[in-house]
Amino acid sequence: MWDSIGKFLATINETNAQLALYQGLHDLGNGCWAYLQPDGGWGWSNAGLIADGEATLLVDTLFDLPLTGEMLTAMRDAVPAAKSIETLVNTHANGDHTYGNQLVKGARIVASQSCLKEMERRPPEAFIKRVENWRDYGESGALIFELMGRKFDFDGIVNTLPTRTFEKELTLTVGDKRVDLVNVGPAHTGGDVLVHVPADRTVFTGDIIFVGGHPVMWAGPVDNWIEACERILGWDVDIVVPGHGAITDKAGVRELRDYLSILRDEARARFDAGLSWIAASEEIIADHFTHWLDRERIFVNVNSLYREFGSRAEAPSVMQVYEVMAGWCWAHGHAHPAR
Repeated sequence: MWDSIGKFLATINETNAQLALYQGLHDLGNGCWAYLQPDGGWGWSNAGLIADGEATLLVDTLFDLPLTGEMLTAMRDAVPAAKSIETLVNTHANGDHTYGNQLVKGARIVASQSCLKEMERRPPEAFIKRVENWRDYGESGALIFELMGRKFDFDGIVNTLPTRTFEKELTLTVGDKRVDLVNVGPAHTGGDVLVHVPADRTVFTGDIIFVGGHPVMWAGPVDNWIEACERILGWDVDIVVPGHGAITDKAGVRELRDYLSILRDEARARFDAGLSWIAASEEIIADHFTHWLDRERIFVNVNSLYREFGSRAEAPSVMQVYEVMAGWCWAHGHAHPAR
């Protein structure tokens, strides 16, 4: 089993090396910055910085303290005002966007009310314990541990919660710059916030937008997510910083919207035809968006869609979904597309 994992990791490392060209801090102009991590796959999230004069706002932290510390150092070297970040916005509750919160000392932490509730309900300790247990859970656990465990250092993480919440919309100021927070969830999670900087024609999307990789539909409904994409497309924006993957524009938003629409329709047709969520996933994964990384996430997404469609079958546990997903990965050699 571990020989297979070694080959799997070699493929991931090769992909990471090829995508490392866009790693790090990128100046978007007008006081907006994006911090990107290749390859945008499991746990490799993006973040952002908005600055005006001596005022700064950070969009998200990263999956562990060393990664977040490295990011903050890069930001402080480029933007001296970032040595004292005033506001941190968590776009949603997932650990790869929140586990570094404690390093942004003194900042008010702003998030949706749904994000706060999810962070309270699923603290880092519970996730970290699950990661450690995965190593002893057969092939499926070994795979998930390699995707989300071995690559990251979860030592010392303290659940650092938002200190200010809102329901649907909130406008903040960074110096003289207006920043609009819009909760478009539930979609990817229970609460997903877009961070829109109108004057700079820029939006930081959190995990509403993935570029070059399959998204993960932990919550849904899918139509909410599609509507969130439409909302971005209705704004006057030129720069879109996704939660995972490379910086894009509205073309990247359209591609993600189309993915969600196709996946919904393809899954619905198979649901109506009486196929199981596993059989439906196996058909869809063979025919659609095969050039994107993390194709195995289709199993998570189709299972979520079947529940949304009203499946009468007993919902599988998270680990059962992972078992099916891992089986597909082993059968096809790796979770990423050949490059």
